[in-house]
Amino acid sequence: MKVIFKTIEMIAWFTEDGTPRPIRFKVKNEDESTTVIKVDRVLYKEKEKIAGNPMILFRCQSVINEASRVYELKYEMNTCKWLIYKM
Repeated sequence: MKVIFKTIEMIAWFTEDGTPRPIRFKVKNEDESTTVIKVDRVLYKEKEKIAGNPMILFRCQSVINEASRVYELKYEMNTCKWLIYKM
């Protein structure tokens, strides 16, 4: 997987205890067009701290361009930002 680390627009739902679950997201391509990707499965979820900033790492799977792809998303808990980390 290649490290991307780019901010994305995300639609997610939250459990009663405040844990997010990604549904679909929009990412900008190099040619400034946007692609919407539906999260088919969350394979793995882990809480981590980077430089004192608490984050949740999601390893997800989706069908992108008719191929099954695994990628990683990060949710920054303090700023409520979503990032695509690896793809």
